[in-house]
Amino acid sequence: MALIAELKSFLGSDAVLGKGSDLAGFVEDWRGRYRGAAACVVVPSNTDQVAAIVRACLHFGVPVLPQGGNTSLCGGAVPAAAGPPPVIVNLSRMRRIRSVDAVNNSIEVEAGCVLASVQQAAAKAGRLYAVSLGAEGSCQIGGNIATNAGGTGVLRYGNTRDNVLGLEVVLPDGNVWNGLYRLRKNNTGLDLKHLFIGSEGTMGIITAATLKLHPLPTTHAVAWIAVANPAAALEVLGLYQSACSAWLSAFEMINASQLQIVLDYVPGRRAPLPPSYQWHVLVELSGTGNEQALTEVMQMVLEQGSERGLIDNAVLASSGSQRAAMWEVRHSVSEGNKKAGVSLTSDSAVPVSAVPEFIERATTAVHAIAPGLSINLVAHLGDGNVHFIPFFTHAQWGVLADREVLGARIKHAVNEVAHALGGTFSAEHGIGQTLTAEMAQFKSAIELSMMRGIKQLFDPANLFNPSRLLPVSTQEPS
Repeated sequence: MALIAELKSFLGSDAVLGKGSDLAGFVEDWRGRYRGAAACVVVPSNTDQVAAIVRACLHFGVPVLPQGGNTSLCGGAVPAAAGPPPVIVNLSRMRRIRSVDAVNNSIEVEAGCVLASVQQAAAKAGRLYAVSLGAEGSCQIGGNIATNAGGTGVLRYGNTRDNVLGLEVVLPDGNVWNGLYRLRKNNTGLDLKHLFIGSEGTMGIITAATLKLHPLPTTHAVAWIAVANPAAALEVLGLYQSACSAWLSAFEMINASQLQIVLDYVPGRRAPLPPSYQWHVLVELSGTGNEQALTEVMQMVLEQGSERGLIDNAVLASSGSQRAAMWEVRHSVSEGNKKAGVSLTSDSAVPVSAVPEFIERATTAVHAIAPGLSINLVAHLGDGNVHFIPFFTHAQWGVLADREVLGARIKHAVNEVAHALGGTFSAEHGIGQTLTAEMAQFKSAIELSMMRGIKQLFDPANLFNPSRLLPVSTQEPS
């Protein structure tokens, strides 16, 4: 293939993977649900090489698929089963921390940097990069930005969009936009970085970013709480917001069936409280002052919640290792679910006040289709993002007739409930190839038209991650 020969000519043979066995880890998603063919995989080492790859693909009319850590839950980072095989541009070699400016509270990193490495570099400088995910040991910054990743720190620090100051992007024509600003204020026209944050590689390849840092918390108070139901959890959230909103860093909720799967399938995980309690909350306060003050506030709110009948039981972490162990339970949800069965994970967000109603109505909708089906649930309750997870064991899933159709019906029913409550079907995971039909269903015609117009402006040949993010239009180039 002439394109592969050209790519090897300026990248070197070791940076162009074309054999089937070499492609195995790149063409299938980590859960084994999506797989497609690739023309080849290229692993550039710098931005100039990425630009040269894009120009070559444009010349030969071959699609381009940017790829980071391949941790997507929506099939957005691997080839589609249909359509021309793309060139996968894997950015794992572009992992330099270019600079850290502690005074300016900013860090410049290449897109292939693993999220945990960015967090560690910031901490070394006495700062915090606040985006935190269960996949932070393998997901990469470029993918985080391309999907506008959320995570457990959104309540206090915002999602990825709120923590990006500037970007460097290779555009679909091979030009490089250097927008690596470190400024908090810059009103010189449109803030172009926001066009690429959440665009899922459809309008350019993010090659570097300037990220916002925060003061590094040096004191923490973490508690695991049992509550009777989501409504009680919401009232407890209100107590914490009233007492210590500036310190409130996370407020996560998990139900008993989800907790039990983590305990059963992820070695070394222990429940802070018995899973016989039906609803659990993990709350964290953090700051830079006196740890005793945080602990006292934590205990005060726990007492208030108990007196009002909102809290059934609670345990306060007494050491850093206990705090880490509690968070390990929360961050092991995806691993446990993958091992235990097939999870039809939703990525719903509704107004925080509507979370209890959403859970109730979504449960009713799912059970109307699949009576008695187990429902796992984990929620970033503080920001209204609920992962409502109808769950099949591997044995149940294996004997289902028309299981893909059934799965689509179930997920759509959950998304309809979220939409009816003024919510969304995608809060932090992205659209990928999984949710394009939901885009057609729930986004207005004028919104889709504006998005397509912007995509067409940047990528008139429709070569950048085609069939992702936007539903296929009959007017788009094939």
